[in-house]
Amino acid sequence: MGVNATQRAQMESGRGFIAALDQSGGSTPKALSLYGVMPEDYSGEEEMFEAMHRMRARIILSDAFTKEQVIGAILFERTMDSEIKGRSTAELLWEERGVVPFLKIDKGLAERDRDVQMLKPMPELDALLKRAKEKGIFGTKERSVIHEANPEGIEAVVAQQFEVARQVCAAGLVPIIEPEVDIHSESKAMAEEMLSKALMRHVAELGPDELVMLKLTLPEQPGLYDALAGHENVLRVVALSGGYTTEEACRRLAQNGTMIASFSRALTEGLDVKMSDAEFNAALGNNIKQIYEASIA
Repeated sequence: MGVNATQRAQMESGRGFIAALDQSGGSTPKALSLYGVMPEDYSGEEEMFEAMHRMRARIILSDAFTKEQVIGAILFERTMDSEIKGRSTAELLWEERGVVPFLKIDKGLAERDRDVQMLKPMPELDALLKRAKEKGIFGTKERSVIHEANPEGIEAVVAQQFEVARQVCAAGLVPIIEPEVDIHSESKAMAEEMLSKALMRHVAELGPDELVMLKLTLPEQPGLYDALAGHENVLRVVALSGGYTTEEACRRLAQNGTMIASFSRALTEGLDVKMSDAEFNAALGNNIKQIYEASIA
């Protein structure tokens, strides 16, 4: 049930970033429209997800999408269950592209309470983790949101995240814990300080074989998460862009030397379904280069 040692080494010390290809049903229409696929171009949810899968497959198969710069990729459940070139997506990612596959497992956010949004219940999580392991998935990702510096809410978010993380670890996978701090929060710096302390308390309680990763909003105080990145139970601390422009996200990332990127919108910025393969590869390559350089700065 242990994790793949080669994949673990790549996630622990590889130079590069994690591509977030895990848009869910709620964010898919916007992501597709930015790619030039409009709602009138598909009929119903199945066609919408098929259009998104074609976009993701084009990115994964692009000459610009290489393990030298992209060390991991987060997939949506439907993407994991789909195929590219007749092979399961996770298998192709690792065996052909050299990119470590992760799976988004959360079912969305609960209603706002105590200035946070916790994970919705995941009653079928054990079955999903078993299926993910069988398909060659290395780890998972689960997202909560912190809106303001409410200590009770922040502790509840972190406690729930670590409860899920232990379940993921027990299944032989590595969880990416993602308690996002809203970039528009009026108390963002204070919330991040509280979050950093709460995360350290919970990380310190992990067993020796319970390895986690953290996906965090780029902080107001550079270096805030350095101590977490150095903890023996933390494989890597990665950054989400959270709505910052690509330029601003990369500027902030370059100030946090222990973090690497895990961007979604910034990765696909400027891509269009009507581009030729050469144009698509060039545009994607430029995005990847910018995110990669900020990640290794």
